[in-house]
Amino acid sequence: MSMSDPIADMLTRIRNAVKAKMLKVDIPGAKIKIEIAKVLEAEGFIKNYKFTNDNRQGVLHLYLKYGEDRSNVILAIKRISKPGRRVYVKARDVEDVLSGMGISVLSTSIGIITDKRARKENVGGEILCNVW
Repeated sequence: MSMSDPIADMLTRIRNAVKAKMLKVDIPGAKIKIEIAKVLEAEGFIKNYKFTNDNRQGVLHLYLKYGEDRSNVILAIKRISKPGRRVYVKARDVEDVLSGMGISVLSTSIGIITDKRARKENVGGEILCNVW
């Protein structure tokens, strides 16, 4: 059976793994998921990621990050743009998430980037998700 929203599936797997205090979560691979993982690692929400090619679609391994007292680094992760309702913003309309405490992940003409970089580069795009 095909999946209608693989990005939402990825975010749900991350959300569930964080709630269960798992150290690692495995996600079916895709180029856009790898790019989202790069952004999450660069912003400090995950420790690391690794892509394993299994001669099918591959598997993306995300290594989750926790605080010193095992507190969650990812408090919430929310899908914004969905297959049935796409959400696009212009460069001047990209807003902060929780007054800069979180990030928005955008799909733009220059790739998958954060809201901060989108404002800096003056590009808009589709808001994929918010993470805080």
